[in-house]
Amino acid sequence: MENRIEFTEEMRKTHTILIPNMLPVHFELIANVLVQHGYKIELLKNEGRAVVDAGLSYVHNDMCYPALLCIGQMIDALKSGKYDLDHTALMITQTGGGCRASNYIHLLRKALERANLGHIPVISLNVSGLEKNSGFSITVPMLAQAVYAIFYGDMLMLLNNQVRSREIHAGDSQRMLETWTRRIAEECRTPRFATRFQKNLRAMVRDFAAIPVTDEPRLKVGIVGEIYVKYSSLANNHLEDFLVSQGCEVVVPGLMGFIGLMIENHLEDARLYGKGGAVLVASKVAGWYVERIEKKMRRVLIESGRFAAPAPFKTLCRLVEGVIGRGCKMGEGWLLTAEMLELIDSGCSNIICAQPFGCLPNHIVGKGMIRTLSRLHPEANIVPIDYDPGASRVNQENRIKLMLAVAREREARAHGASASAAEEAAVSAQ
Repeated sequence: MENRIEFTEEMRKTHTILIPNMLPVHFELIANVLVQHGYKIELLKNEGRAVVDAGLSYVHNDMCYPALLCIGQMIDALKSGKYDLDHTALMITQTGGGCRASNYIHLLRKALERANLGHIPVISLNVSGLEKNSGFSITVPMLAQAVYAIFYGDMLMLLNNQVRSREIHAGDSQRMLETWTRRIAEECRTPRFATRFQKNLRAMVRDFAAIPVTDEPRLKVGIVGEIYVKYSSLANNHLEDFLVSQGCEVVVPGLMGFIGLMIENHLEDARLYGKGGAVLVASKVAGWYVERIEKKMRRVLIESGRFAAPAPFKTLCRLVEGVIGRGCKMGEGWLLTAEMLELIDSGCSNIICAQPFGCLPNHIVGKGMIRTLSRLHPEANIVPIDYDPGASRVNQENRIKLMLAVAREREARAHGASASAAEEAAVSAQ
């Protein structure tokens, strides 16, 4: 039987809780929401080969790549000598679904035992009641504030991506991102930070719009895939940086889409299997709450006239009708297919689908749907890229360069055809 060390109320006062890093901006904001509620939180920022090696040492190599990296990052941090191991705890999400992510926490505890760190408590961050600790609980105000923090993170990610590839002075967008992350992180430590949501969003838009940019066109490239590899630079070998270096504008769907998926899954269960009760009521309320904030964010972007707004979550639900069933919900489920469809509909037909080793759901709803999407949208240029401990970064980047070459060749042909049509029209006019 698993030896579980409970995180107690006394530990809440004495222990620092370490959390793995998937999205630096989002997780920094969420960490500060937890600080507001009385917890000592630190977001891990260690990366590199040492993290991978730690994961390989303490996690079975048949497990999915994200599990290896999350656990490797935490064990590497614990062995760094930076922390008082008698006053340190770990936190990891536990979704409760069929994905192996629900079992990361058990793998982590086994890894800690092997590393002679079994006395360190591990907190499950879940809303399904899977595990409880007397020293940690998720409250309704905490959840509500976390949703705002995620929307703030999505907004900052979107603005940075739409400016970064066109900035005249390198680093302007990154500095603005860091400035606003610090500012919102400080506000996340106050109980009423959500009341300034639209005011802050408008200020963000003004500040990013003021950054000098070039009018030179950029090739838009979307990134989808398993949630950890899609977002984590540790997992995807700094994919966004590489694309920007190749003269591309990166388009990454926001994290709120995944939150919307989890809510929608409960509603879909009710439609398919007749499930109801308190969970269904809570899901309807949560869906209404999230949609309300989503509308505020989209309104600010649309009013700006400068930045493209993401499609509403309800649009993603409609896009997959007749393509994949919404009962397909393992891992990223139907959402991954929907994100590719939304990217194509928005004019971003060049897409990288990040495939981590060991993620069967992702291979089905990602790589497995490429042929169908290509048939429905011949303009789609989708390439799956595999990420695992032994994958060559050079090979990954070469495959991406080939996809970019195809995209630029298509653009050149399209521009050539447009120019020819314009010349013919001019001759006819004469």
